[in-house]
Amino acid sequence: MKLTVRSDGFEGWTKRAKATAQKLDRGEKIEPSFGFTFESPMQMFEVLTAQRVRLVETARTRPYSIAALARELRRDPKSVRRDIAKLEKYRLVRMREEINPGHGRVKIVVPVAKSFDLVTKF
Repeated sequence: MKLTVRSDGFEGWTKRAKATAQKLDRGEKIEPSFGFTFESPMQMFEVLTAQRVRLVETARTRPYSIAALARELRRDPKSVRRDIAKLEKYRLVRMREEINPGHGRVKIVVPVAKSFDLVTKF
C-alpha cells in the first residue's frame, strides 16, 4: 500500500473526506488509502527533513537494525535513533523486535508502506 503525506491542512482533509462520502453515497468502490495531513508545508518539512526521508528510503531496501542503519547512512546512532522516534510518531516507520542469536533481541526498522507520496500545497 502507498502512504500519502499532504500539507493542505484541515481544509484539504475535509474536501477529500467529502468526496469520499459522496462516492460512498453513489455506491462507488473506494480504494484503500493510508496517509496523514500536516497543517502547512512548513510543518511537513520540519518533520520530513532530507536526512529523515533518506532514512526511510534506505530502510525500505531491506531490514536494518538501528546500528546497521546508522552505519549505512554514515550517521551517529543517537541521531538516527532520534529520527526514528520522530518518524515512528508520525507513523512513517515502525519497529519490530527480532531474536539475535547469542545476543538477545534487536530492534529492526520497518517502513509502513512500500512507497509514499509527498503532496505539498504552497
